This record gives sequence, C-alpha cells and structure tokens, in this order.
Amino acid sequence: MPSPEQVVEDYLGHLAVERGRAQNTLRSYRLDLDRYTEHLASAGRSDIAAVREADVSAFVTALRTGERPLAASSTARALAAVRGLHRFAVREGIVPADVAAAVAPPSLPSRLPKALSVDQVDQLLAGCVSDGPIGLRDRALLELLYSTGARISEIVGADLDDLDPDARTILLHGKGNKQRIVPVGRPALAAVDAYRVRARPDLATRGAGSPALLLNARGARLSRQSAWHVLRGAAEASGLEQAVVASVSPHTLRHCFATHLLSGGADVRVVQELLGHSSVATTQVYTHVTVDTLREVYATAHPRARG
Repeated sequence: MPSPEQVVEDYLGHLAVERGRAQNTLRSYRLDLDRYTEHLASAGRSDIAAVREADVSAFVTALRTGERPLAASSTARALAAVRGLHRFAVREGIVPADVAAAVAPPSLPSRLPKALSVDQVDQLLAGCVSDGPIGLRDRALLELLYSTGARISEIVGADLDDLDPDARTILLHGKGNKQRIVPVGRPALAAVDAYRVRARPDLATRGAGSPALLLNARGARLSRQSAWHVLRGAAEASGLEQAVVASVSPHTLRHCFATHLLSGGADVRVVQELLGHSSVATTQVYTHVTVDTLREVYATAHPRARG
C-alpha cells in the first residue's frame, strides 16, 4: 500500500489535471495535507490503509488545541482537504473504506458579511479623484468591483477583450475555471472608458504588451495584493469613520453588491448566479442581512412594534 505522502501527490495531481483547480487552491490543499501527513507520521501511520477514523479526529483536535490553534474556519478547510483525499483513495481503489467521511468539522460561528450603506459606498468610490493614469485605473477597479460583485482576483484576472462595452457585460473567470458573464453598470463603464482612453495606453507602453484590462505602473497585470491596497487606500482617503475604514476587506464591495441587490428586491438565485456561487446556500447569508434591516425598519415604524 502507498504511503499517505504518495497518495497526497496523486490527489493533488488529480485536482490540478482532471479537476482544473486553481493554483491558489492547490497551494492551500498542499499546506493542509502536509500538516495531515506530518500528523500521521507522528502517529506511526506510514501506510494509508492503516489510517483510522480516530486518526482523522485526532488531527482535527490537534489543529484546534495545538501550540498554534487554528480558527474553526481554518480547521474546517483543512478537514475538507483531508476528506477529499480519503474519498479519492476510495475511488482509486487504494483503500476499501472512507475513514474520514464521518468526522465532522467544528461548528462555525455565524458571521454576517459587513456591508457598507449605499451612501458609504458612494463616499468610498469618491475617494479616487486623481486624473493621472493610476488614479483613473483605481477608479475603474473600484467601480467594476461594486458594479459586478466580482472577487478581486476575478477583476485583476480579466483581460481587455473580456469587457464588452456595447453589451455592457464582462466575462469573469471564477473559481475552478468557471466562467460567467455579468452586467456592468453605466458608472463603471464610464470609469473604465476613461481609464482605457486616457490611462491604459500610457501604462501599456511601460510593459511588454500585457492583455490585462487593469495594468500596474510597470505595464504588467495588476496583482490582487495591489488591488487590495487600492481599496484600502480609497477607504482611508474617503473620510469615512475610522471604524468603517477598519472593517473594509478585499470582499467589501462584493458584499455590498449582494446586500444592496437583495435589499432592492433582487431574487436570491439571480444574485447567486451573479456572484458565481455554486450553491444558493452560500448566497443566502446575505438574506439575513436584509432581514435585519427589515426588522430595524419595522421596530421603528410600526405602531405595535414597541412595548
């Protein structure tokens, strides 16, 4: 029987070649599975067939209670990688039974996404006022993020040809190489048009002809880290309250997009498609946000709500 390390290599190869998983996903899986194989080695499990359910459970416990305990969400992610590994081993006929199937992840705290109000988003976007190439690019970036609900990685990964100004849409390349076409609002189109005409040609001359829609100061594709710094910088320059600025994250405008759509009456399944969620359950967390808003309005407006 092969060792756990050998099965991990085969599994990651399967994810890369047959499932088309993104490099970032593969790196996360490798990190978690390397932790797992180290745990098995310390328990004397040199053969994948020798692993038992108790070993998997002990791994979860060790992640939560070790010298550097992981959060419940990080532990759940690691367990998902381990369960995928053992399902793969069963499918490939390496072992007869899935010893990880019954191991439950730690319960996750119910955390609602933090969304800014429409006025706060307007104030945030107004933080980009420079007419220079970088300022025009930054405004295009932020307008696109809010208009489409895209992940930062999807916007910086978009090429010039992915944007269709006539159809007012953009082709986004999501997780697992899944593609979706998303509408783009007029303010975002105007910001992108200003960037394409007045800024991108200048930035493009500094590089080697990148097809990317959004370029950095060297004419190469803008990175996710740089895009996040743009968002954070706009928040800090916007004049928003410090507590609001501190809450801004890479997903802030994506959360605002979903919350504002649902608050405006959009169907949750339409929002699911726009966000690129594989399950409507992932999108439904935003319905709790709008229910909270409705409850606040009810409490202040209905004559029988008080008392």
